[in-house]
Amino acid sequence: MKRRTGKNCYIYIYICTSFLTHKNPHTMPIIGKIIKTGISIGYKAIHFPEAPLQAQENVLRKLLSTAQNTQFGQYYQFHNLLKSGNLLQAFRQTVPVFDYDLLYRQWWHQYQTGAENVTWPGKINYFALSSGTSTGSSKYIPVSNQMLKTMKQVAVRHILSMAQYPLPDDFWEKQILMLGGSTNLKWHNHFYVGDLSGITVAKLPIWFRQFYRPGAQIAHTDDWFARLDQIAREAPNWDIGAITGIPSWMRLLLQHIIQQHKLKTIHDLWPNLQVMVHGGIAFEPYKKAMQELFGKPVIFIDTYPASEGYIAHQSRPDTHAMQLIADKGIFFEFVPFTDANFTANGEILPNAQTLLINEVQPDTDYALLLSTCSGAWRYLIGDTIKFTDTQRCELLVTGRTKHFLSLCGEHLSVDNMNHAVEQLETELNTHFPEFTVAGAEYQNAYAHHWYLGTDTPPKADNLPQLLDGYLKTLNDDYRTERDTNVIKTITATLLPTAAFYGWMQQQGKMGGQHKFPRVLKGETYQNWLQYIEPWLAEQ
Repeated sequence: MKRRTGKNCYIYIYICTSFLTHKNPHTMPIIGKIIKTGISIGYKAIHFPEAPLQAQENVLRKLLSTAQNTQFGQYYQFHNLLKSGNLLQAFRQTVPVFDYDLLYRQWWHQYQTGAENVTWPGKINYFALSSGTSTGSSKYIPVSNQMLKTMKQVAVRHILSMAQYPLPDDFWEKQILMLGGSTNLKWHNHFYVGDLSGITVAKLPIWFRQFYRPGAQIAHTDDWFARLDQIAREAPNWDIGAITGIPSWMRLLLQHIIQQHKLKTIHDLWPNLQVMVHGGIAFEPYKKAMQELFGKPVIFIDTYPASEGYIAHQSRPDTHAMQLIADKGIFFEFVPFTDANFTANGEILPNAQTLLINEVQPDTDYALLLSTCSGAWRYLIGDTIKFTDTQRCELLVTGRTKHFLSLCGEHLSVDNMNHAVEQLETELNTHFPEFTVAGAEYQNAYAHHWYLGTDTPPKADNLPQLLDGYLKTLNDDYRTERDTNVIKTITATLLPTAAFYGWMQQQGKMGGQHKFPRVLKGETYQNWLQYIEPWLAEQ
């Protein structure tokens, strides 16, 4: 009954929003109220999920049933798993854990030649590009038609959850600026490839398209700067109520519009802007800078989309945590992020402990394993999360299983850093046994500061340029942030290796399993800066 009621609400909202296309001045004042009523009814009808564990078992059973005749399903005998008295246990005992490299090498590589029914039934028509791994510049993540349908359902649920926020009636008449990747997807032998946001925009619900900006033509533009200019030119013609996207890109866009039209704040142009929906990277570093671009209060709402699926979204106004989507196409397992389960490099160990949704504890870091309706199975996506409320299944993203530096979406991994330093050693015929990297704000943008430990310092003044070039090759996201000048500068400081070991000694972390952190942040970075002052003075 609840599902039917929810579907009827979608139809109700569609009928109401269709009136907006006529722009009748006599009906406009009440349309927002009608839409808001529909949103509220829809939210009340669907926002109470099933018991999380039961919902997750139902999801897993459906995934296994659907995929049992695929190559993967036959290999791991899904038909037998479905007969098991304890499905959840049997699944985890039978199917191994995969990271991208392993899943691609054993199964997903077949999609490159047009194979079907590999890990999910039928043909995979879309692949989302995700940033670098050791196998190449980017990962190709399959996106099935079922996943696109599921993402649409979750997005609608997220819209319905906004009924809880103190938004005026006329907010629901306003437009939504969705800042994502180009919708001009590239044909890659047997499928289309692009940013996930570019793929999903083409699948927007019909009733939602009239609200969507920048519109199909601008969204189809490949070049980021050209798209930025087009949005800025059209901005005065729009009445934007909400913006969605990655914080670094949104900040860059708003700054561009303000400069282009000589505004004090974006509210001088869009007085009805009231909501910012953000995801992809941590928002806290951007919040203060964002608020400086506004002339009025704005509600910030967090989401957790990934190339592998829509994982969670903020579902109520009195928390920054996000609610796990436990009943829509993804089966979750949680791996305690401890030395017992992961190597020092963040690689999952054989026989790592995995927990179900009913077994997790609050304020504990877990790595995520996903089994999805796109044919990912027990797949380690590399994120770490912690639950803030286990009853509501609410969580925060805490980082990555491997050290990452991501001030503005560059997603610079330790693996990227290691490869870059290795190439630097080859180029300069020297060794850098220790190094670390830190990020900081710099001239309204960002900078990366490298500290390289060597006892045979090279006679070269182009270390930053060399590192920068290597990293651009290794990591698509890093290259984008550098090319768009979001990361303005790279610096490199040479230090003797004794400086690194002396700092470790000062921290009481000499020997054993202790390693110098490859990424320094916050108080640790400030302590490091203070510590190396005498070393720098001697140079």
